Formats: sequence, structure tokens, C-alpha cells
Amino acid sequence: MFDKKVEQVPIRQGFGEGLLAAGEKNLQVVGVCADLTESTKMNLFSEKFPNRFIQVGVAEQNMASVASGLAAMGKIPFISSYAMFSPGRNWEQIRTTICYNNQPVKIVGSHAGVSVGPDGGTHQAIEDIAITRVIPRLMVISPCDSIEAKKATMLSTDTGTPVYLRLARDKTPIMTTEDTPFEIGKVQIFWHPSEGRTKPEVGIIATGALLHKALLAAKDLEEKGIEVEVMNLHTIKPLDEKAIIDLAKRTGKIVTVEEHQIRGGMGSAVAECLAKNFPVPMEFIGVDDDFGQSGTQDELIEHYGMGTKSIIKAVNKILKR
Repeated sequence: MFDKKVEQVPIRQGFGEGLLAAGEKNLQVVGVCADLTESTKMNLFSEKFPNRFIQVGVAEQNMASVASGLAAMGKIPFISSYAMFSPGRNWEQIRTTICYNNQPVKIVGSHAGVSVGPDGGTHQAIEDIAITRVIPRLMVISPCDSIEAKKATMLSTDTGTPVYLRLARDKTPIMTTEDTPFEIGKVQIFWHPSEGRTKPEVGIIATGALLHKALLAAKDLEEKGIEVEVMNLHTIKPLDEKAIIDLAKRTGKIVTVEEHQIRGGMGSAVAECLAKNFPVPMEFIGVDDDFGQSGTQDELIEHYGMGTKSIIKAVNKILKR
């Protein structure tokens, strides 16, 4: 995991493979795309099951409404586009035609976060967690790597509810295996203090591909004598409140890490949970009330203060060191 040669695969590739597997298992699974079939990796499904695939063109609002109708007729539709367009452009249709009617449509927002890079600020969805987690009945899942994305895609077919899957564009480190436990709504601790060391001083809660940056920070901090725990919070809604509260009780301090606006995102969900159950000091890693811009993935992660050094700085700040 810490080797520079660690395998890297786009998270969206895991979605494509998961949708194909789900389609092979369940004949009711259908795909609907808004002119971005290859970019979102839905082409794996469309090529195998052309009679269960609909290309609606550049019409994201219509895509959501068509999917709601399909779901009402017993299908399990997956709709895919860039996250800036879905759920960005078609939020009202997702709210009213899908979630208000509790139709089990799976909304796949690819190219989320600033790491879409050269596409620029207009195409970088860093508000999508905020606008989806507020909608009743809508689950929100942010996989950390392609393997987890495949599992999330397959399991989402059985929820019976609307689901939002948040996917990154570029290749990201593989942090899990086929045997790594994954359950919607249940977190995992990916980094524990070394055996025989003192209890953790800070809990780091990360979601999506930035989990890898959090793990690199944990390794560096351990070498400096600072013990932390790192939680993989892949399901932002429903939130695993018990695990978050337990982490806060063990550590007394929390740092959240996400490739999203600080306001309204995963960190806000964690803060809401702890504010009413077990308040502790917190620091938030994310985009701080700004728009994205063009640049490479690594440049933008560092520019907006979401890299390993920024996580380490936040831990030191909360420890007042």
C-alpha cells in the first residue's frame, strides 16, 4: 500500500465491472446513460446487454425521469454521467421523480472531485455529497478504490432504495482486496496503532480515494511517535453513527478527509453526529469554500490542502503541537 509501485486503477472501472456482474446475476438490472457511456465505464454493460441499455443523449433530467419510470415497472436502473451533470444538473428530477416516489434508481456520478483535473472548475463536482445526502431515502456511497466500487455497485442492486454512487475519474491506489469486508452502512478501521503502543490520539475519518493520503499520513505520524486510527467511511448515508462515536470516545479528537467542499460534506455529517452524541475537537480537510480549476490531480489535491502534508498539519494542530 505504501510502495510507489502500488497498483492504481480508476474507481469508475470498478463500477463498470460491478454493473456487468450485477446484470449477469439479475435480469431486472438496466443501464441508462447521458452520452458518456465509455467515460463512465457503462460500456461494459451496454456491449454485453444492448437490449437492456438506453442511450438518452445529453439529457440528464430526462434520464432521471426515464429511470424512475423503469423502476416503477420493476426494473433496477443504473443511470450514469459526470457527477457535475448527475446529480448536479438533474437534482430536482432525482429528488421528485426518484426519491419522493422511493424508486430504486442507482445514480452514478463519475468524475467527482477536483481530481478530474484538466476539465476545470466547471466540471469538478465538489458539492455533490452535500446535495445528495440531504434528500430523504437516498443512500450516498463513496468507494475508496475500484474493488470497493465493484462491491458497492453489486450490493446496491438489493437495497430497494435510491442510491448515489460517487466515483473518481483518474487512476487511484488499490487499498482493498476481494476479501476485504464491505457492507453498506458499516465502516472499517484501516489503520490501527502499532501493537504495544499507546492508545490513538486522533481519529482520522476519510472517504473516497483520499483514504490513501490519510494512510500515508498515519504512517508518517507513527514514525514521529503520534498514534492515530484511520477509518474508511465509504457510506456517508446511512451513517455508521455507533462506529464514529466509538472512534471519538477512543481518541478524543477527529480529523475528516474528503475531496469535496468542507461545508455540507462528509465532515459535516460526522460533525452533526458527534455534536448531538459525543462532541470532540475536530479539524476538516477538504475544499474550503472555493471552486476548482484546471490542473493535474496531484497539483489540485495539494493546492486545495487535501494532501498528506495537510492531513499531518491538521493532526498536529488538533494536538496543539
